[in-house]
Amino acid sequence: MAMIEILGATHAYELTPPKASSSPVLVFIHGWLLSRNYWQPLIDRLDDDFQCLVYDLRGFGDSQSPTDKPPKTESASRATTSGGAGAKDNAALTSADVDATRLSASNYSLAAYARDLGILLEKLDIDNAWLIGHSLGGSIALWGASVASERVKGVICLNAGGGIYLKEEFERFRNVGKQLVKRRPQWLCYLPLIDVLFTRAQVARPLARRWGRQRVIDFVVAHPEAALRSLLDSTTEAEVHRLPQMISQLQQPVYFLAGANDRVMAPKYVRHLASFHKLFQNGGANVIEIPNCGHLAMVEQPDIVDTQIRRILAESVS
Repeated sequence: MAMIEILGATHAYELTPPKASSSPVLVFIHGWLLSRNYWQPLIDRLDDDFQCLVYDLRGFGDSQSPTDKPPKTESASRATTSGGAGAKDNAALTSADVDATRLSASNYSLAAYARDLGILLEKLDIDNAWLIGHSLGGSIALWGASVASERVKGVICLNAGGGIYLKEEFERFRNVGKQLVKRRPQWLCYLPLIDVLFTRAQVARPLARRWGRQRVIDFVVAHPEAALRSLLDSTTEAEVHRLPQMISQLQQPVYFLAGANDRVMAPKYVRHLASFHKLFQNGGANVIEIPNCGHLAMVEQPDIVDTQIRRILAESVS
């Protein structure tokens, strides 16, 4: 793991060795309350042929500046030693510390994350990139393709879609999300079998238990401000309606991989957003539905995702 500073925030990233000069660099962008770790199954499959860049978004995983990190506690220190690989040193703040009236949206909006991404690509001298984003990371990838259009040659979104604002559903989703952020106890990592629960959440079939442990860790250590603001700022009515406008203006190829059993981002919402891109006019060919797959395609069906990424790149780069 390497560290790089972007606009005052330390970002953790990993960059595999370069491949053929003509091959694009694959840049992986994780989703809400996750981290770069979930891309490893894909990187293991793609690394022989493509240089891969994976990083933690500002406020998630290891991308937390000292002033942004939740305070270190005795229980959090124990989590580092007993939580296994990937455990972090810091636990989440209490609900009293997550007062939405005090939070600034400037650093955690889709536009801000795209700005961070553009600077990261510039600092690492990457000028031939394909962005691969999951869920919230898919929206950031679309913004990134607009912000860094000269460097980004294409986008692949996993379990990402939208563009339709359903007021009651979004208000319910935002309220549930706010409660999740506020009620993350520091002792959650020690709750017996909690990782088993996380292996079953939002997926078509249970994941390996190590992924359940990783999801618990990432859920607990995400910085409260980043977790809350990235959720609220990306789900406003204006932001939801802005995505279709943005994708309709992108000149790069954009593809969508949807989980057939995804209850967080159902395939119909993926197709709706994809329909605003010019590639959709070819019979919706820029949407690929993955069977037996929920909301974590890169972990649930890495072989299929690997195959589709290679096919997309072969067709687009040729």
